[in-house]
Order: sequence, then structure tokens, then C-alpha cells
Amino acid sequence: MKLKSLLSIFVLLLFPLVLSAQQKEAPEGAKTYVISPQHGEVVPQTFTIKFGLHGMGIAPAGNDIEGAGHHHLLIDVKELPDLTLPLPSTDQVRHFGLGQTETVVTLPPGKHTLQLIVGDYAHIPHKDPVMSKKITIHVSE
Repeated sequence: MKLKSLLSIFVLLLFPLVLSAQQKEAPEGAKTYVISPQHGEVVPQTFTIKFGLHGMGIAPAGNDIEGAGHHHLLIDVKELPDLTLPLPSTDQVRHFGLGQTETVVTLPPGKHTLQLIVGDYAHIPHKDPVMSKKITIHVSE
């Protein structure tokens, strides 16, 4: 079964939890950031993105653990989705609900933006969103 199909099933199983979910408070001072690549860096079409998180823990989706969450990677997102709802799962909003702290992506040549946002067990960003600065990278041909 493809990973996308498994994620869809997982989200459907979580849906009842999401309906009763409220935005959680993030620990004070929590922040997320892109470790690599760096802002302005030129990268090949396939490259690794490493996620950083400070002041809170990482927990897989579905695990309601206070002070923890998991990453979502926003690629070329111009306008943020509604941060009071579960983040959508699209090519531009990628979920790392198993608690991953890095990923390999392939992007076409050109300028791209990357940003991280932490979601709780139900993919809902915290009340005061734990979100990285948006960085710009350049993918070489």
C-alpha cells in the first residue's frame, strides 16, 4: 500500500479526535527551524532537508503528548492555511507524522521557499504557532 494511502486512512481514523480537538499551547520559547539547506543556498534537484526543534519534544501524530508535536514542511506556500484547523496534506504541505526530523525532496530547477510548522497529535498548529522563518533556496539544473 502506498504511503499516501496509509496517511489518508490514518487521517480518517483521527477525524473523530480532530472534531473535539482544540488548539494546544506550545511550550514557551519553542521554535522550529530549517537546519539545512541554508537560506539562499543552491541545491541539486534532489536534496535533504533537516529539521530543527528547540524547547519541545517530537511525538508521532495520534500521540497526544503535552509539549510535543511533529513537523509539517511547507514548500512554495504563498498563503498559510487556516492554522486553527488540521493542516492539509498536499504536495505543498507535507506531513511528517511519524516524527521524522529530515526528508529527501526533489524539486524542479528554480527558486523555491521552505518553511516548517509544528502540529499537535491531530496536525493542528499550536495556539501561538511554532513556525520557522521562510527560507528561499535555488535548485540547480
